[in-house]
Amino acid sequence: MLLHSHVRRLILLLLVLSASVPSYSASSSCAGAGNDAAIVAAAFRHVRNFQPQSVPACAPVRELRLQSRNLTGAVAWASLANLSALAALDLSGNALRGAIPGGFWRAPSLRSVDVSRNQLGGSLRVEPNPRLQSLNVSGNRFTGVAGLDGLAGLDALDLSANRIRAVPEGLKLLTRLSRLNISGNAMQGRFPGDMPPLGGIRFLNVSYNNLSGVVNASAVKKFGPSAFVHAGNASLVFSKDSTVPRKAPPPSPPGGTGRKKDPARKANSAPTKSKGKKHWGVVAVAVVCGVASVTVLLCLVVSVACGVVRCRKRKNKDKEEAEEKKKAQRGEKAEEEVVVAAKGASSAPVVLFERPLMELTLADLAAATSGFGRESQLAERGGRSGAAYRAVLPGDLHVVVRVVEGAMAGVEEDDDNPAAAAAAFRELARFRHPNILPLLGYCIAGSEKLLLYEYMEKGDLHRWLHELPAGRPDMDDGGDIWETAEDKRSISDWPTRHRIALGVARGLAFLHQGWAGSGRAVVHGHLVPTNVLLGDDLEPRISDFGHLGEDATAEGDVYGFGVLVLELMTGQGRWDEASVSWARGLIRDGKGLDIVDPRVHGEAAEQVVEREMVECLRMGYLCTAHSPDKRPTMQQVVGVLKDIRPAARAIDGGDA
Repeated sequence: MLLHSHVRRLILLLLVLSASVPSYSASSSCAGAGNDAAIVAAAFRHVRNFQPQSVPACAPVRELRLQSRNLTGAVAWASLANLSALAALDLSGNALRGAIPGGFWRAPSLRSVDVSRNQLGGSLRVEPNPRLQSLNVSGNRFTGVAGLDGLAGLDALDLSANRIRAVPEGLKLLTRLSRLNISGNAMQGRFPGDMPPLGGIRFLNVSYNNLSGVVNASAVKKFGPSAFVHAGNASLVFSKDSTVPRKAPPPSPPGGTGRKKDPARKANSAPTKSKGKKHWGVVAVAVVCGVASVTVLLCLVVSVACGVVRCRKRKNKDKEEAEEKKKAQRGEKAEEEVVVAAKGASSAPVVLFERPLMELTLADLAAATSGFGRESQLAERGGRSGAAYRAVLPGDLHVVVRVVEGAMAGVEEDDDNPAAAAAAFRELARFRHPNILPLLGYCIAGSEKLLLYEYMEKGDLHRWLHELPAGRPDMDDGGDIWETAEDKRSISDWPTRHRIALGVARGLAFLHQGWAGSGRAVVHGHLVPTNVLLGDDLEPRISDFGHLGEDATAEGDVYGFGVLVLELMTGQGRWDEASVSWARGLIRDGKGLDIVDPRVHGEAAEQVVEREMVECLRMGYLCTAHSPDKRPTMQQVVGVLKDIRPAARAIDGGDA
């Protein structure tokens, strides 16, 4: 009995020891660390798509890297300040909203913060933190920055692509900065007076702002011309020795006449300018060598010249006003003509190629467009056709009814032969391709010709690049976005932009090649972002093709595609011959990454994405060659774009 009692005591002691040892070990190894995981979970409790298991449960959180995780919502930033070991935070490439309060910056070990490419906004207030070395808040909606003077140890600062309208106070006190990017803010301030000491800065970009002051030659030489593109207003002066990119002309209507024609068509204009300069040189010499009597005569000539100039200015102003008035009356005239045609030929049939049994007339189109009224008229987007109206036909068929203006392939502008027009429209309807907006039908009512196209609710590429914040389908400035997963798509990611470029190239190559067996090819002649419509899956479709033009060529289409690629990759609009030349120079010098849209991000390794984007810019470079015979064909462009991203080739196995 005594033996059994000792055995039982020994077994009980072993059980107690075996139970207590693991418990003690676990508590000691996770002491404090498990609390970090709980802090992170609390900070992201209102963030959708956050996965708590991505944070180690039994280790102090020193780095929190959740970039491009499709995180949406608001972070409880003050909670993150309780992570005593947190040194690096990277939440870039998500859809986080809200403001960052000052309490976040109290994290004692914080060294690096990257919250770029989100939807954060408000005024960014930074509390003193001399340990912080890198701060990137680019591609958000911040309206101001305060407290920079408390970041004495900051080495890299990126405030680009926000809504900051004034140079932040305290910026010039950051004496340890080596990298500074404040581009794309339209901010006011003085250069270099409001900047940190330029001697210690290795990289600088102040482009697209409203700065004033003086930029000397040494600054341009050190940082490159691309650092000062559209950097200031009329008060920003470049020294005589500075070589900077030429400024673009005043903004013109999107996709309209502001885009310069192919430079190859203007090669004969230089001699005239040379002769003019020579002429004025002779006049200047004559004035210098003249006598007093000639001076008196010159005064008289100047007086007469001033009168002539004023007269010409008045005539030009009257001409511009007349053009504006004519443009304003264009829609009214088109509306009146269509209404008159509807009254006179209301029984004119509407032909729908894919629904031949649907019997519709011009009167039905008039009813579906409120009598071709302004409430149904779509905004003019720089195309070459006439007014366009949205209509919903029987069977819930959403279409765009567009008035034909000008000559089209096979149809002259004043051609009253309805049979010839119908045949030409049927030919155009045979151009069917995933990247071509299909012609659904037509209606010929006397001299008026109407075309029916599929209605694309997502709008055009220009809208997504320049009118929606960060290329996202935001409904307003408050950050509310459409709730469906499909509508949360954005063209801010690199794969989508590449797919758009490839899709446009395939559609244009198809137009140049013609549909199988037809021998018919079409030149577009006006490829601009407003003529590239996007489907629900953001797949591009080329519209407004089939028009005739004396200077329209396949080589000109290639040039237009190259300019479109530059706009797609840089996110900048209003391209003309000077800005194209500037971009080509940077690409040629291996500085293409300097002009890539800062909103663009990718899912692959950063170096892989950068290489692919540079290759895409090089394609834009090749397509905009000054000599047309040095430009590739669109079929060749398609092949190169597929090779840039092997994943795209795997998904899209077919040719153009």
